[in-house]
Amino acid sequence: MIIVTGATGQLGRQTVERLLDRVPAERVGVSVRDPGKAGDLAARGVRVRAGGFADPDGLAHAFEGATQVLVVSVDEFGEEAVRLHRTAIEAAVKAGARRVLYTSHMGASPASRFQACRDHAATEDILRTCGVPYTSLRNGFYASSAVQFLGPALDSGRIALPEDGPVNWTAHADLAEAAAAILADEGRYDGPTPPLTAPEALTFADLAPLAAGVTGRPFIRTTVPDDAFRRHLTEAGVPADRVEGLMGVFAAARTGEFSAQDTALTTLIGRAPVRMEAVLRDQLGSG
Repeated sequence: MIIVTGATGQLGRQTVERLLDRVPAERVGVSVRDPGKAGDLAARGVRVRAGGFADPDGLAHAFEGATQVLVVSVDEFGEEAVRLHRTAIEAAVKAGARRVLYTSHMGASPASRFQACRDHAATEDILRTCGVPYTSLRNGFYASSAVQFLGPALDSGRIALPEDGPVNWTAHADLAEAAAAILADEGRYDGPTPPLTAPEALTFADLAPLAAGVTGRPFIRTTVPDDAFRRHLTEAGVPADRVEGLMGVFAAARTGEFSAQDTALTTLIGRAPVRMEAVLRDQLGSG
């Protein structure tokens, strides 16, 4: 049985949907914190069990009979994130899974300027020594994150953010389809995948005219000093670890950590990945 964690989240849910296009529902299980939110999957024949990364006993039940487990990375930063990932990986191995898969990041590196990428690198170290084969999905930066950064500009018309660099913004739908393809073809990738990315890396200056084109409103890119943006986030009530995490995105982008491009995603999904203009059109609308 293939187990997908976080199956009520954006990436996990879409991965399950795409997986059901490839394998029978009785071969798919999900591990979720709230089974009530996955009732429609249960109705379709998917095995739904409660299991959170902070609950090893719950994971043991959720992972029972697993042949593969996809560990979808958590939203936390730092030691807590790595601890939760370790718990899930160890539970998968203990349950008898013959392969553990993990949603990593194209920029995973212990030297990254972005905390989450350092966390991904630490988790990949755990995978290398977990005792079973593993696959680390080196996902492109989520395109939805770019849309969130653009949010305040929808009212002001000013994309007021720190200095950035080219980022290969990649749609959740494409990454979910790739994960499903790899799960359905066990062993297709052993170890880290190539970067699973869209075909272009864009700065926020590049995104400004795209956003203008899909909304019909002008957008101007202005650069905010790091200290001023950090202060703005803090005054807005953003927790300190989240502030530093967000600042790390820009610091890492400036040095090209998220600019890599590869054809692996195109090969996996059998078509061209979604471009950022299409993501903006879908999420920002045309008016």
